[in-house]
Amino acid sequence: MDVGRLSERNGPSSWFWLTLLPLSFFASLVAGLIWLPLPWHFAMPWVPSLDVSIALRVDALSALMLLLITGVGTLVFVYAVGYLSHTPDRHRIFLLLPLFMLAMIGAVSADDVILLFVFWELTSITSFLLVGFKHTEAETRDAARQALFVTMGGGIALLGGLLLLSDMAGTWALSGIVAAAPAYADDPRLPYAIVLVLLGAFTKSAQFPFHFWLPNAMSAPTPVSAYLHSATMVKLGIYLMARLDPAFNNLLMWEILLIGTGTFTAVWAAVLALRERDLKRILARSTVSALGTLTMLIGLPSSGSGLAVVAFLFTHAVYKAPLFMVAGNIDHATGTRMIDHLAGLRRVMPWTAAAAVLAGISMAGLPLAFGFVAKDIIADAKQQADLLAVVSYALLFINATAMAVAGVAAIRLFWGPLENQLRDVREVNWSMLLPPLMIALVGIEVELFPDVVDPLLLSAAQAI
Repeated sequence: MDVGRLSERNGPSSWFWLTLLPLSFFASLVAGLIWLPLPWHFAMPWVPSLDVSIALRVDALSALMLLLITGVGTLVFVYAVGYLSHTPDRHRIFLLLPLFMLAMIGAVSADDVILLFVFWELTSITSFLLVGFKHTEAETRDAARQALFVTMGGGIALLGGLLLLSDMAGTWALSGIVAAAPAYADDPRLPYAIVLVLLGAFTKSAQFPFHFWLPNAMSAPTPVSAYLHSATMVKLGIYLMARLDPAFNNLLMWEILLIGTGTFTAVWAAVLALRERDLKRILARSTVSALGTLTMLIGLPSSGSGLAVVAFLFTHAVYKAPLFMVAGNIDHATGTRMIDHLAGLRRVMPWTAAAAVLAGISMAGLPLAFGFVAKDIIADAKQQADLLAVVSYALLFINATAMAVAGVAAIRLFWGPLENQLRDVREVNWSMLLPPLMIALVGIEVELFPDVVDPLLLSAAQAI
């Protein structure tokens, strides 16, 4: 028995080597950004008879996504080792997470639309397997199937739209489709292509009426929620819309679909977030609201909207991923995520409380956090766009809801008198504390040292 316990206690440490994979990608990316000018290109024949190639292109927008995928990924892998330390069959997650990461890297780097589709659907398949990790539970199986059918169904629509765009532009290259947009602006097939592409992007990024799958996917283990459903996969639809925006931002149809869908999604998800009592589902609803805001920002006809998109894309990742980890720490230590049963946790979980406060400051957009800068940039873009009054009021409500959610996650759960049933609760281990603290600190440090990230965000904004 003692040997078994020792093996269970020491076994998870053998998986720490896995963090070297995203860490090596992250270090190589940083070195490349320092020494090699963007954009980077790579191409080799794949299906010569169809002129399809394995074509990769990394510009500043792709580089920003890659930094989030590998940087946040490194810390999520560390967190997963601690969180799943006593979970049977944890090796399945440790094998699937790197595969998902590689699929995401391929999706944001692909310049050939067929290659993009392959990686796009691979993210859906790996997401299905990760969400359905606890496959013995009927609720988990249903949530995984729902996420798979919605995102893969949208992927099929995306393929149809990309094929139409490729035929009109005369190229398989995504960059070529964007560059050739004026030549096929009057093609009668263009509206159908746009609708199909947006169906794929809307399903991936949980836009209304496909918003329901993301909160239901919270049955996944917390490391999966922090990585897939906060920082990476749900941003893939946002990435594609931003990538195509230079081609279609002068079309009224594009503007109406993005602003209308994004605004409605953001408001409706914010309303639903206020009704939730489960902390992870609250964070999931607020994530849907943030994704709706990003969609709306992409559709704005203003010169400052590109900077608003990349600033909010970055800041959302560095506050929402640690908040999901905070929710996981609370669940791991107390056995519940219901906010009505939690209070005063700072007395027994001080380091988790510190991570929650740092992330909450950024989410609320308070001074000294990059979230403050992002909200200021969004306000400027909104003013430039001369929006309808209803959209402006919607943004005020969304901001108020974000502050309320930040208050719940950072204040309500940790301040006040400690519940009697929580007096025996203890802080989680270091591998579950270090990742949320480090990611949340990025949202503060970036504001203190703007020269580190400002050039990349500006370049990413210029790319779209």
